[in-house]
Amino acid sequence: MKAAVITLHSVCNYGTQLQAYATQEKLKQYFDDVVFIDYRRPDTYGVELLKTFTKSNPLKALAILPTLFYWKHNFGNFRKKYLKLTDKKYLLLEDFKNFEDVADVYFSGSDQVWNTGWNHGVIPPFYLDFVPEGKPRYAYSSSFGKSELEEKDIEETKKYLKKYQKISVREDSGLEILQKQLGIENAVRIVDPTLAMPQEFWRDIAPKKKIEGDYILIYNLNKSKEFDVYAEELAKRTGMKLYRFCTRLDQIFRNGKSIIMPDILDFITLVDNAKIVLTDSFHATAFSINLNTEPICIYPNSYSGRLSSFLNLVDCTQRHIKNYEDFDVVNRHIDFDKVNKILDKERQKVDHYLQEIVQEVEEKKWK
Repeated sequence: MKAAVITLHSVCNYGTQLQAYATQEKLKQYFDDVVFIDYRRPDTYGVELLKTFTKSNPLKALAILPTLFYWKHNFGNFRKKYLKLTDKKYLLLEDFKNFEDVADVYFSGSDQVWNTGWNHGVIPPFYLDFVPEGKPRYAYSSSFGKSELEEKDIEETKKYLKKYQKISVREDSGLEILQKQLGIENAVRIVDPTLAMPQEFWRDIAPKKKIEGDYILIYNLNKSKEFDVYAEELAKRTGMKLYRFCTRLDQIFRNGKSIIMPDILDFITLVDNAKIVLTDSFHATAFSINLNTEPICIYPNSYSGRLSSFLNLVDCTQRHIKNYEDFDVVNRHIDFDKVNKILDKERQKVDHYLQEIVQEVEEKKWK
């Protein structure tokens, strides 16, 4: 039995790439073959990606071009090596008019496939509108990335999601949207695919240790002077070395010793061996907790619900700082025995969800 997935695999982001890989590997435990539909949102590659970063400013374009070339090489090589994509590329919505049916069952997710902010509205393929009639549709840990939908997007979203056989979302806020705004009651919440895979899975594919000694790893997606000042003071108070995971070349001018756009799997090693991960990223937090590294979390101004939802789930809200004067967070330690038990139970929920789908498809109960 073959499964096809549509997700945000073309976004040049470390967490995005690793969640796509985790989605593939988890589904392969239940399906004979798994393939990603190679749809690339226009602003995730080429000229449109350049426009997104520069707002058509030629000086900014010159500054960001080296980063974009490196992204194309780095993330492109990862996708080529680790992700199975359809032979046909879908670059425009019109391309789906001639969609080639490639699977027995279709999934959307995971990650923020239903975030109408990032997607600039509803993108029908992310809701499996192209799937031929008679083929089952499911959501695997999909995310809206926000606490509620805008009024203008509700009816269209409802129209697509009503055709799904089963829906699982990543956050409690996603369940509320489904129930309160879309009238869909039978959805479940399961963890992000990176968390569905245990720490042993990640360590088996991670490169060797890169840094000796105790260090603080910065993984910061939203530029902030206050964040950088806090990081510097945190390093002084703890006596640890400060390393910055640079996802862009321009980040080398910020504090901390620069680790410049490493290979995707190096993300795992760097997080795993850090003493503290200082971050505003969901996936940096998720990998930290999964690998039993203590994070210090600063919520971003936009789409922070997924971070708070996860910290609540694993009972680690004490690792969230509400202001840049909070250095006592280093003394508010995590009970990782408790966390690991919580994540084990969550993985059982994922397995149960996928087992139900396989049984449903095999017995054709979804028709």
